Amino acid sequence: MPVHNKLVRDRILEVIEKAGKTCTSRILDENEYIQEVKAKMHEELAEYESAGNDQEAIEELADLMELIHAAAAIHGATADELEEVRRRKAEKRGGFQDRIYLIEVADD
Repeated sequence: MPVHNKLVRDRILEVIEKAGKTCTSRILDENEYIQEVKAKMHEELAEYESAGNDQEAIEELADLMELIHAAAAIHGATADELEEVRRRKAEKRGGFQDRIYLIEVADD
C-alpha cells in the first residue's frame, strides 16, 4: 500500500472510495496545515516547472491557485481581497507581462 503523507484536496477521499479502495487520513491542526500548504505549494510548483505542454502547465497553475486561496484564508484574506492587493501592486509597480529582466543598478 503506497504511503503518501501529504495534504490532499478535500474530495480525494471520496475519489479513493469510489475506486473501491480504502485509505487512512487525519485532520491536521492549524500549524500542521500551514506547513503542509507550504509544502504542497513547492510540490505543485515543481510540477508546473516540469510540465511538458501548455495544458499540463495550466493544470498545475490551477493547483497552485487553489493553494494560494487556501494560504490567503490562513492569513485572514479572501480570494477577492488577495486579488485587490495584487491589482493595487500591479497599478503601482506593474506586472510581469513586459518580460523585463533587470541586469544591474548603478549606485551613484
